[in-house]
Order: sequence, then C-alpha cells, then structure tokens
Amino acid sequence: MQKIVLFGECMLELRQGGEGNIMHRSFAGDVFNTAVYLKRAFFEHQVSFMSGVGHDVISQELAANCQAEGLQTSLLRRSASHNPGIYLVQTDEHGERSFLYWRENSAARQMMKLLDDDIRNTVCKADLFFFSGISLAILAPEDRATFWQFLSELQEAGVTIAFDPNYRARLWQSEDDARHQFSLAFAASAIVLPGIEDFATLYGHQTLEDVVAFCAPFNIKELIIKNGPSSVFCKTEYCHFSLPVEPVKNVVDTTSAGDSFNGVYLGARQAGYDIKLAVELAAKAAGLVIQFPGAIVPNENFSELIRAQLLAFEHQAS
Repeated sequence: MQKIVLFGECMLELRQGGEGNIMHRSFAGDVFNTAVYLKRAFFEHQVSFMSGVGHDVISQELAANCQAEGLQTSLLRRSASHNPGIYLVQTDEHGERSFLYWRENSAARQMMKLLDDDIRNTVCKADLFFFSGISLAILAPEDRATFWQFLSELQEAGVTIAFDPNYRARLWQSEDDARHQFSLAFAASAIVLPGIEDFATLYGHQTLEDVVAFCAPFNIKELIIKNGPSSVFCKTEYCHFSLPVEPVKNVVDTTSAGDSFNGVYLGARQAGYDIKLAVELAAKAAGLVIQFPGAIVPNENFSELIRAQLLAFEHQAS
C-alpha cells in the first residue's frame, strides 16, 4: 500500500444547469479533484487530502465528502475564523469554462499557520507528496517560507515530490512572483506534470521544445507534459517520447481534465505501471471526464472505464 498526500484547496462548487437555472452544488478544487480520481482508480493506495477547513456546515459536508470518496481526512485542520471558498463555474457551447470565485478568506489559505507536528510526522512517512501552482498561489506570501521548509523536511525523509504548475494569473501578485515560486517548485520536484498552456501564459513558451529546454536544468526525474488535446510528452533520465491522445468529439466540460490525468497517472506509477501504460490510462480517464459537466464525474462511469482499461492492459501483457 502506497501512502500519498495531496496538498491544496477544496471549495464549494456551484454550477448552473437544467430548467429554471437550477444551481447544482458539489465540492471541487484542482488538487482535491486529483485526489478523488487517484483514489477511485487505485483504491488500494492510502490517499490523504491535506488542507484547511472551518467549523461551519459546509466544512462538515466537505470532510464527509472526502470520507465518502475514500480519502483520509486526518490531515485536515480546522480554522477558527475561516471557511471554505466558493466558486461558480459556467461553460460555453464548446465546453470551455469561466469562473467566479469567493475564496479570499478560504481556510485553505491558512494551512501553513495550522501546520503542526502531527502533520509533519505523518507526511514524512508518505511515499508521495503532490501540490500544484494553485496550492502555492493561495498561500499568503509570509507563509511560503514555512511551506518550503516543510517540503525540505519531506525531501530529507525520502518522500517523492510531484508538482503541477497549474498557473492561474489572478491568484498571483505578479508574474515575477509566480515564476520565482515555480522555480523553487521545479527544483524540489522529482515529478512535474505541466500543461503546455501554463508555460505559454507565464513564460511565453509556445512549443513543446521550448518547455523541454526550460525544464532541462532542473533535476526532474519524470517530466510529463500535457501537450494540448493531441499528445503527451514524457521525459525521464533514460528515455523521452510522445504518445498520441485519442480525440474526444463530445466535449461537455473541460473542468478537471488535467486533474484527472494527474491523479490516474500518479496512482498508476505508484502501483508499479510503466510510464507508457500510466499515460494511456490517464489520458483515457481525462477523455471521459470532459464528457460530463462538473469537476467530479459519476463514479460508476469512471470506475467502469478504469476497470475496462486495466483489463485490456492485462490482456495485452498475457
């Protein structure tokens, strides 16, 4: 059993749909989504979600939702003065998203202030720790030194660090601020899972070759670049290659495409799958997720796809 910790924010998701502008509510957030899909695909892993919540009803529902998804909640800490963030997501006819956020006072922003020895001791025993650019962005600038010290402790304990840049400009004070924090993250991470659009927006890199060259000076063991809807580029110490992605015709909502890819990829790698099979499984998962509205798709559809794909892999190997 692999112990995996994912650090980030979970918010109340509001989504319009149906007759009469019915508002659907659920819970989502990039790292939370990754945790859910990882656990659904590889239930044998112990998956913990590390975040801050409040003492309110929404926080109670959030924790209960984590437990219902099989996530460990021992790394949730409760703030006495802050509650979960909220966001409204709307999609156009092409499945592209737009968001409105109410997260300035999110309890997840207080997580470094809520960090304690129990969390440190627990996470230092994990096999893998995952965070994202959004995880970094929501931290108050004065709390980031605490985060990097925490990450250093994890590295010294032998925990593998994985990072997805997931750049959101509105969350940062400046591009320079984001670039500096991302440089620290790239330097600390053994596994990096960017989307090429993150580099285009923040660094002006327009091609896959530009992104690969940018990442070369860092000691990244596995670089997995989601190169738009067409392919995934993989680079390790020993090899590099691109794998094509089967296009999806019925795109309903692109929310959580990258999150689901990350979760399934990391779960597969921790389960012992080679990179090619892990990417294939993750791409299939992402392709399914974007055919449903909202960040978290119905579990029966997702589980059925994962089971079928794993059986196909076993058949190929026999």
